[in-house]
Amino acid sequence: MLKLTSAERSELRSQAHGLNPVVLISEDGLKPSLMKEIDASLNSHGLIKVRVFGDDREARIAIYETICEKLGAAPVQHIGKLLVLYRPQKDAAKERSESRGKGMREVTIVKPSPSGTKRPSVTKVMVKGNERVTQGGNIKRAKPRQKSSKKSALGR
Repeated sequence: MLKLTSAERSELRSQAHGLNPVVLISEDGLKPSLMKEIDASLNSHGLIKVRVFGDDREARIAIYETICEKLGAAPVQHIGKLLVLYRPQKDAAKERSESRGKGMREVTIVKPSPSGTKRPSVTKVMVKGNERVTQGGNIKRAKPRQKSSKKSALGR
């Protein structure tokens, strides 16, 4: 089970205030499918709310402790029938760097025949990230945006 300081718990409580419950546990109790769903929610969100139906407070506390122990989550808050759980998210997949542009992509160009009686010509072309296909089927490279000399003088 993960341990949190009181300051971390307070911050997580404030973040969880606007959240809606992700998983609903009926009076039947905790099932393996619910544990799997809670695990998936913790993986994707990190901080979740769980609503437990049933009036037995001791049963809710037992469910809360069981979830935290089996999934390695930290108990954040237990108010009434709402349980707030936290588990740090694993590092996400490597993001594409912003300095790189889009890669090559394949585009199909369909041009009608000049006479209109024959079949249209269909060609597949590889287009770079800074190029586009016009309405007529031509490939144009994107031009850099023009910059205003007045705005650059003002520092905008």
